[in-house]
Amino acid sequence: MLKKIKEKILGEHKNVVQAEVEKESIMTKFFNDSLTPPNAGDVVEGPVIGIEKSVVYVDLNPYGTGIIYGREYISARDIIKKINIGDSIAAKIVDTNNKDGYIELSLKEARQALIWNEAEKAINERKILELPVVEANKGGLLIEWQGIIGFLPASQLKTEHYPRVADGDKDKILEELKKFVGQRIAVSIISALPKEGKLIFSEKNPVEKDKEKIIGHYSVGDTVEGSITGIVDFGIFVKIEDGLEGLVHISEIDWSLVEDPRLFFKVGEKVDVKIIEIKDGKVSLSIKALKENPWVHAVGKYEKEKVVEGVVIKFNKHGALASIEEGIAGLVHISEFGSEAKLREKLELGKKYSFKITLFDPKEQKMALSFVDKEKK
Repeated sequence: MLKKIKEKILGEHKNVVQAEVEKESIMTKFFNDSLTPPNAGDVVEGPVIGIEKSVVYVDLNPYGTGIIYGREYISARDIIKKINIGDSIAAKIVDTNNKDGYIELSLKEARQALIWNEAEKAINERKILELPVVEANKGGLLIEWQGIIGFLPASQLKTEHYPRVADGDKDKILEELKKFVGQRIAVSIISALPKEGKLIFSEKNPVEKDKEKIIGHYSVGDTVEGSITGIVDFGIFVKIEDGLEGLVHISEIDWSLVEDPRLFFKVGEKVDVKIIEIKDGKVSLSIKALKENPWVHAVGKYEKEKVVEGVVIKFNKHGALASIEEGIAGLVHISEFGSEAKLREKLELGKKYSFKITLFDPKEQKMALSFVDKEKK
């Protein structure tokens, strides 16, 4: 009797175990069937399980076995040479079910996909990259990253690197940009277009404050300290703060005649400047505005018809410019002499002569002179 009861219990237990096994098998099949299979274009990853002549096999469990062969193998030979069985590799699906039941893969396309993903990540993280400049054109610089040639527009250069060309001559701009070729510069990716194979870079600080907001902190008439970032024929560029730079035009450097700003300042030098105009996102600065205006004191000292002594400091197409005192100069018109040659016969650069004032307008800071030829007397 006890034997029959024992057999009955064991039988019932066996049925329960078998039911559990069948249940587990059904659930496993359901789970596997419910997994979304990868599609062509997806990037997948798995261990290398076989390497044969011109063929690589990859385990893509639970979806099947991937294969790299044919032209995909040839195009990725340099990469495959470094691969061993057991290595995990990422590849892009070319075909989900070829004639032999394999999933066809491409290593080269996967590498490109990963690079573009990395580019998007770099944009989101505002990552700074130090990259080589390989070429320059009239619009900017060509930069290499991960085997891709990207473009850095001249407008995205830092203010201290932007070509300082007075007349906007494109050939001159190109000459300035060519100086960067062969150098490595710190840039960030600001745009990535995988379908077009385009990358756009910027040298400007990606977390730089908005320029308009910066300018809003300043007003015309403010006196600020800045550092000189560039010196050109037409003036000097002064950095007021990160993201904001202004120009001191050559006419605003000093009350006296300035022909070469480089004789007055050096790059990196600190200088006090006065903001004289803010317009269209540009800031105009003056150094001479912080100095005493000599024309104010000229009132009462000079008047029309008065004879004064002056030193010839410059010739131009209109005549000769003669300095009466520091910051006060008048023009001797060429019409008095008939020709430039005759003017230069009478007047020599750097020499002192007597002149009669024919026009004196201190408000407009204008003075006209007439040469007093003592030889005629």
